[in-house]
Amino acid sequence: MPAGTLYRGREGMWSWVAHRVTGVLIFFFLFVHVLDTALVRVSPEAYDDVVATYKTPIVALLEYGLVAAILFHALNGLRVIAVDFWSKGPRLQKQMLWGVVIVWLILMIMAVYPVLGHAYRVLFGE
Repeated sequence: MPAGTLYRGREGMWSWVAHRVTGVLIFFFLFVHVLDTALVRVSPEAYDDVVATYKTPIVALLEYGLVAAILFHALNGLRVIAVDFWSKGPRLQKQMLWGVVIVWLILMIMAVYPVLGHAYRVLFGE
């Protein structure tokens, strides 16, 4: 590692990378969402066709990924705020990151049925 490098592949660097990646993924989702919503003014039939594709199991998995990205980005953003504005934040940033990961995992487990339940029923029946 070059001298003066702040992150050396530890938790702080990976949370930084994950925060940027989830932010970009959320941005692209919002971009596509605006485009497909705008389609309703151009061709309502084409809009209906696009929305029909959103009811597939593959898209349900993508929605679960979107939930994962939004939850991590939001929770890690709160951690970043705490690191920046709380006097003990820099000292406790590693512990707060593990707290974020644990809360994120719990919320993701809780989101399995609400997000993927329809896809499961489509694939395997009631």
